[in-house]
Amino acid sequence: MELEQLKCFVAVAEELHFGRAAQKMGLLPASLGRHVRLLEESLGTRLMSRTTRSVSLTEDGAALLEEVRPLLHRLQALAEEFRSRKNQQATVLRIGAIDSAAAGLIPPLLHDFREQCPGIVTQLVEDKSIRLIPKLIAGRLDIVFIRPRDGLSRNLAVRTLAHETPVIALAVTHPLAGGDRVSVKELGDEPLIVPERRSRPHSYDLTMKLFEDAGLHPRIAQIADEKQTIINLVAAGIGSAIVPRWTAKLAVSGVTFVPLASADGSSLRKLPLAVAWTKAVRDPGRDQLLELLNKNIGRYAEQA
Repeated sequence: MELEQLKCFVAVAEELHFGRAAQKMGLLPASLGRHVRLLEESLGTRLMSRTTRSVSLTEDGAALLEEVRPLLHRLQALAEEFRSRKNQQATVLRIGAIDSAAAGLIPPLLHDFREQCPGIVTQLVEDKSIRLIPKLIAGRLDIVFIRPRDGLSRNLAVRTLAHETPVIALAVTHPLAGGDRVSVKELGDEPLIVPERRSRPHSYDLTMKLFEDAGLHPRIAQIADEKQTIINLVAAGIGSAIVPRWTAKLAVSGVTFVPLASADGSSLRKLPLAVAWTKAVRDPGRDQLLELLNKNIGRYAEQA
């Protein structure tokens, strides 16, 4: 006894007309009749009396209808409940971000996004660009905020959003800590804390390039990758560090952040921040986030 056979039987029993029942079920009358006959054969009894002009239920047919109809109604209700529940399940948008974006641009962006798309849950994964990009390519993230580099996969779309301002993190007791601006030339003999290039190539290369442009060679005192660790080392007097402006939000006693100027005294905006996503993947939630980002990039970039 199959579910489709029972549905066909109930449709005919309610209509007492094969043509109307077939139309109700979206079947041909012959197909509907075959389902009813197969049901009768499986039960070993006649369920309907048929003539060329009328259809009526036998005693067994009436008994079966009484038992089956509420069961089918309950199955239909359950199916609708399951479909409704599935539709109501929150869509999750998986976002990857480097520490700079997570501390600056992401918070106001997600605030606006949740107001615009309350049905979408956002999951934020903070990591370095070198680890976020493979996760995006593997489909484990939907969109990432990274430091862009040459040679990224052609399957990725990449859009530069802003260039972050570097500052110099100094111990508050440092002779340069009270100035309005520090030039790279003033850091010629300064012990510096830099990240490992393999881990944070943009930050490392920024320090190297600034000194190269000034005709200087940086004096590396310590290697450390995490911003919080770097700032704590600055507070401990190990050295100074060139970091993105957002790092000033890491409130650490004993450290001050001073704008950095190039060798000729001009302002610097050297650290690129970009958003990347997979071209071939359709994702309405991601596209809504990108649209919001595009409309408000000026305001969000101020946080970078």
